[in-house]
Amino acid sequence: MDAVLLSGFAQAAEGSRVLDLGTGTGIIPILMAGKTKATELIGLEIQEASAEMANRSVILNDLQTRVKIVQGDIKEAGQIFGAASFDVVTSNPPYMINSHGLQNPDAPKAIARHEILCDLNDVIKSAAKCLKPGGKFYMVHRPFRLTEIMVLMREYKLEPKRMRLVYPFADKEPSMVLIEGARGGKPRITVEKPLIIYEEQGKYTSEIYDIYGY
Repeated sequence: MDAVLLSGFAQAAEGSRVLDLGTGTGIIPILMAGKTKATELIGLEIQEASAEMANRSVILNDLQTRVKIVQGDIKEAGQIFGAASFDVVTSNPPYMINSHGLQNPDAPKAIARHEILCDLNDVIKSAAKCLKPGGKFYMVHRPFRLTEIMVLMREYKLEPKRMRLVYPFADKEPSMVLIEGARGGKPRITVEKPLIIYEEQGKYTSEIYDIYGY
């Protein structure tokens, strides 16, 4: 769901060049290819098996002319693609630092969920380097790290511009945060209305159905 919600929150104008950092199996570029008129969407993924799955998904969805998967390290994104080369950068990065949560014994899943091969600083630093001036950064993360997210975005000149908290139920604490930053943007953030996932147990709200396209 995280990736689906991010693809619904992110915006890419017609003709945009989009980079997804830590793309996993390529879901965000594939979804954004369907939701936007971006010309080129590139997914960067360090794990060979995941990159291969992402490539197969691109082919199965007949998106080879618009979506490309590149195997590589987030920390080297600026060298791989060149500085200031994208209009939009998205990321659904690992949420947990090694002291948080139980680390999955399955290495690929652990790498996807825990900051083993990259951390939040790496993601935001690389996003800032790859974005053109005025370019937009979109990320989904966990609210307990919101202070760290804001501090790092400011440090790398990705001014927070828009934020939305996601709640499993209306009376529960938020479980996700969607955030947009602009490279070199002026200070001013819009906090959007909460996004509620479930109307009742097992039943999504109408807005979630809209995001999924039902």
